[in-house]
Amino acid sequence: MAVGSVGVMAMTTIGAHLDQVDPLAEAAVRGADIAQFFLGDPQAWNAPVVAYEGGAAALRRAAEAAGIDLYIHAPYRLNVATTNNRIRIPSRKLLQEHVDAAAEVGAKALIVHGGHVLQSDDPEVGFDNWRKCAERLEQKLPVLIENTAGGDNAMARRLDRIARLWDAVGDSGIGFCLDTCHAHAGGIELADVVADILAITGRIDLVHANDSRDPFDSGGDRHTNLGAGTIGSDAIVAIARAAGTPVVVETPGGADGQGADIALLRKELG
Repeated sequence: MAVGSVGVMAMTTIGAHLDQVDPLAEAAVRGADIAQFFLGDPQAWNAPVVAYEGGAAALRRAAEAAGIDLYIHAPYRLNVATTNNRIRIPSRKLLQEHVDAAAEVGAKALIVHGGHVLQSDDPEVGFDNWRKCAERLEQKLPVLIENTAGGDNAMARRLDRIARLWDAVGDSGIGFCLDTCHAHAGGIELADVVADILAITGRIDLVHANDSRDPFDSGGDRHTNLGAGTIGSDAIVAIARAAGTPVVVETPGGADGQGADIALLRKELG
């Protein structure tokens, strides 16, 4: 599949991860084309809830009228790779519920972390669990697996693990979200990361453009504003340009911090 399978536009669409109560208003004050947000508490097992006044239908209509693309991030607790049945089975159920809810609001995609297996487990079991999940998942919109920063038994931290994961799910239509902070802190060299990921997955559907507070291969997952971390804005811009996909910043500083990051990316990417 081609780069940007979710949809490449003449000009790069750029946005931010925002509060879920009124993501459209939050996007407007940042000058964002994209609003990414959660549907509920990202640390809980609760079913997704649309906090926007009027619910899913109202949010969908308002986003279309405003010309803002919506992306939903699945809860952090989801881990469909694990051998722990008490986590894996509810994770599959919750993932499908989020797919359904994201489709109702008209989201472009749902982003989910790759998960991990237990320290004593064979990673191959985790890849197979992902395969089973992808086969049973009713994908009403693109589902994008995001690379993660830490954990020796993570499914999507290093390139070799991402390759094994794609052996398991690549034929299912699952897409890929490249997070720059996660890649750097996870030990992936950024100079060739776009080419390396494309060689494995054949696609990059979304870039999470985040600088890192932590050094290379530290395993830390602490985002900071572009140019304020150990990656630098030039490298992040180069990755976003090479990927040619929509870009979302998940950086601190509220409207001012994220607004500045969006303005920097828009100036450089056009």
